[in-house]
Amino acid sequence: MASDSRGETPERDFLREIIDQDIASGRHTAIVVRFPPEPNGYLHIGHAKSITLNFGLARQYGGRCNLRFDDTNPETESIEFVQAIQRDMRWLGVDWGDHLCFASDYFEQLYQWARVLIKKGKAYVDDSGEEAIRQSRGTVTRPGTESPYRSRSVDENLNLFARMRKGAFGDGTRVLRARIDMAHPNMKMRDPLMYRIRHTTHYRQGNAWCVYPFYDWAHGQSDAIEGVTHSICTLEFTVNRPLYDWYLDSLGINPRPRQYEFARLNLGHTITSKRKLRELVSQRHVTGWDDPRMPTIAGLRRRGIPAPAISHFCQLAGTTRVGTVSAPSLLDYSVRHQLNHTARRVMCVLDPLKVTLTNYEGSETISAPYWPRDIDKSEYRPLNFSRTLLINREDFRAEPEAGFRRLAPGESVRLRHACIIRCDDVVRDAQGTVVELLCTYFPKEPGSTQASPPKPRGVIHWVDEERSIPVEVRLYNQLFTTLEPGEDYLEALNPQSIIVKLGARIESSVCNDAPTVRYQFERVGYFCQDRVDSSPDSLVFGRIVTLKDSRARSKKFTKAKKPARTPSVDDSRAEAGPSLQALPSVARAFVERGAMPGELEIAAQWMDETVLAILNGRELDGVPMKADDFGRVVHHAEAGNITVDQGRQMIFILISDGGTVREAGLKVASESGEDLAGLLSVVQATLNLYPDKVEAYRRGKTGLLHFFVGQVMRVTKGQAQPALVRNLLALELSEGM
Repeated sequence: MASDSRGETPERDFLREIIDQDIASGRHTAIVVRFPPEPNGYLHIGHAKSITLNFGLARQYGGRCNLRFDDTNPETESIEFVQAIQRDMRWLGVDWGDHLCFASDYFEQLYQWARVLIKKGKAYVDDSGEEAIRQSRGTVTRPGTESPYRSRSVDENLNLFARMRKGAFGDGTRVLRARIDMAHPNMKMRDPLMYRIRHTTHYRQGNAWCVYPFYDWAHGQSDAIEGVTHSICTLEFTVNRPLYDWYLDSLGINPRPRQYEFARLNLGHTITSKRKLRELVSQRHVTGWDDPRMPTIAGLRRRGIPAPAISHFCQLAGTTRVGTVSAPSLLDYSVRHQLNHTARRVMCVLDPLKVTLTNYEGSETISAPYWPRDIDKSEYRPLNFSRTLLINREDFRAEPEAGFRRLAPGESVRLRHACIIRCDDVVRDAQGTVVELLCTYFPKEPGSTQASPPKPRGVIHWVDEERSIPVEVRLYNQLFTTLEPGEDYLEALNPQSIIVKLGARIESSVCNDAPTVRYQFERVGYFCQDRVDSSPDSLVFGRIVTLKDSRARSKKFTKAKKPARTPSVDDSRAEAGPSLQALPSVARAFVERGAMPGELEIAAQWMDETVLAILNGRELDGVPMKADDFGRVVHHAEAGNITVDQGRQMIFILISDGGTVREAGLKVASESGEDLAGLLSVVQATLNLYPDKVEAYRRGKTGLLHFFVGQVMRVTKGQAQPALVRNLLALELSEGM
């Protein structure tokens, strides 16, 4: 198998199998592919799949990928779109080097080839008019009728075509058509159009041309000019392939490119038709092509989605011949997968409610970590703390319902990174609205002379009233309410696709950061500054993605023999996933065979949110992952031996490549940056020293894992990452269970 120069494991699919066979047979020694966008709009998420696929193939096989602009329609194309496409592609991380091409550079060659077909009696000028030609094509069940101009002589056709080029005729009065077969079962072969007359200035060619080639005429020959070996298109071009081949064969072009089709990337609650996207922009349903709600690459970039997350999503979606609609949750997962380890944690209050600490005077600065404990980073930021704070209004209830775990009269909570407070009194305005809470402050420091703090009901986030920063926060949701918006897509526009919070306040530490920094607003979501509307004097933050599934450990479902726990607002979690019975029968059987005791419902959630999303319509029966291995991964994540993100990566590896849980875990652990081989040898040596404790662990005394972690940390003199040590120990110990 060809290797990827970046050291990544290449995905396997039918296209790579074809290329492997072509190389092995000697048909090709070098691979040339291309990405051919039309510069009549901005790139969207569907284009990202084609970009990552084609440039990935070129990189993997040591070939090249041309960026070729299909600029054959001057009425809708512009240099603005050319520049925007190149900008988006560079942001996605692809490099076409010197291989920038334009179909318009081939206009003369295409024109001369059209003359060759005319001379061979395989093309003619038709004066019938657009509507008459459409009517003459027939239907799928009824053959077409021949044009009355089909029998024109070669000389007459050559003369008319030359005059068309010189601008002798008006727009739409004549076309050049191929003479093939008006009764052909493939309607693409019923004397297709090759050229139309357009007295329009081309953004690159100026007024040099009055006739412009249709895409189907320019496509195959442009590939041939560039030496493309594998012309990769989406499935809708399958019916075009016989026509492309007919043109190439009729011109005697050999060797000629071979076309292969794959299923385009479709994303639920999204449209990727450039016509419809253009209408959204022109009718001002969105603010522009780069509106953060748009599926354009520019929109995704402005929203703050990292480029590697888009590539990861395209990989998860897979390359197949079967068209499916990917769930938006799959893209969200890829984004969280990237941001979880790169987005700083800060606090932002979206709907502020004033809190006064009646027994506290002065102010102080708290050093708070940017990262949770399971991320091995040690950066800190200053948090301002004073007598007057702001909390989120939803974190208080004057009359709390059962199970509410926030602040209420007479109740206590812990302020994130700070202390415990108790609500003693509530201040209301003339309309009865709560405007202030009077609270008692309980110092965090041990040894305080104050009474022992009460047990807090939960943890809430906060900011200092005086020194926090006012910001505008935009919460983005799906642009459409239906999974597959059709022609009535405007009726499916989501009125809640953007929710603006104008009175939000954020901790002042963000003022020290670059505008490009991405954050996790704790318990709210992932955010970044809006690169268009934000300024140093007026900060605007947009939500990149919600916090669903971003926790390090899922506690949504309680384990066997433990009382059910009422979820609280602090969990930063989505509502509970599907029950076991809601899963497809094959998936349900897989879970039942592999789940650990007491983890059936947890495994059902993993199956729905991870496995089925990764499969994206493929059958579970055909994957190499074993049910027992799936259950082990879920168990390790729920036990805290690995993070949820690590578990998902392991499942992706098991589904794609098979192997054991240990092998998948080691592949994921190899990304830690540590000397994995050296640390693994220490782990194995430690386990060999205590065979009795290993046996006890495998009989059920899983608390011994802490003992083993301590021993390894002692041997490494505290230099190893504790989380990684725990990962490796759990993987090694589970092999014998």
